Amino acid sequence: MAKQEKVFRPGRHLRKGLFLGLVLTLGFSTLPLVASSADLSTLVERAGKGEVEAQVLLAEMFRKGDGVTKNEAEAAAWYRKAAEQGDAKAQSALGQMYQKGEGVPKDDVEAANWFRQAADQGAVDAQSRLGNMYREGVGVPKDYTQAANWYRKAAEQDDAEAQTNLGLLHANGQGVPRDYAGAVEWYRKAAEQGDVKAQHGLGVMYHNGFGVERDDREARKWFRKAAEGGYYKDQ
Repeated sequence: MAKQEKVFRPGRHLRKGLFLGLVLTLGFSTLPLVASSADLSTLVERAGKGEVEAQVLLAEMFRKGDGVTKNEAEAAAWYRKAAEQGDAKAQSALGQMYQKGEGVPKDDVEAANWFRQAADQGAVDAQSRLGNMYREGVGVPKDYTQAANWYRKAAEQDDAEAQTNLGLLHANGQGVPRDYAGAVEWYRKAAEQGDVKAQHGLGVMYHNGFGVERDDREARKWFRKAAEGGYYKDQ
């Protein structure tokens, strides 16, 4: 696990200068829960007392620079407080920050740890990202079976990217038995949601007659949709 950087600890050592800056800059904020300095003071107090919703809101404000000066380390600190209380959204966000080295040292093992905690609670984005990590062997041992497992969980919740990747695993027989019909099924679900990689993959299946009857007209239709969406073969 990466050594944790020293970061601002919200709720305990809120410096007056920082607080005043937050108050002044949030005066014109469009955030519904933070419309005035009084609201901000209340929000900080709630977060400092351990209210998860307030912690996540402050984290997102700092991460996006929405109404406050952007500060990724602050965002990570607030997300961590919420994540340690079991909030799946915060866990997934913290995983992304470790994956990118955003406000914390880049650490794929730590990213996978937080993604897993969120994924176990059914967080779709975390399930899909964890599938990617297992497929690529980043932060976890390379394991196509685990990749397929996590992709399936997200795919069954209609996540188009996970559906595409699960289709690819079925087409290649990675982590699951090779199943062209299964690949077509998942590609189609994602393609109908506009995923260009799935559209291209479905075109390939029709062009070669894999899992479906060969149909060049149908293949051209899906290739065209993928191209119109900005997909290129070298992607």
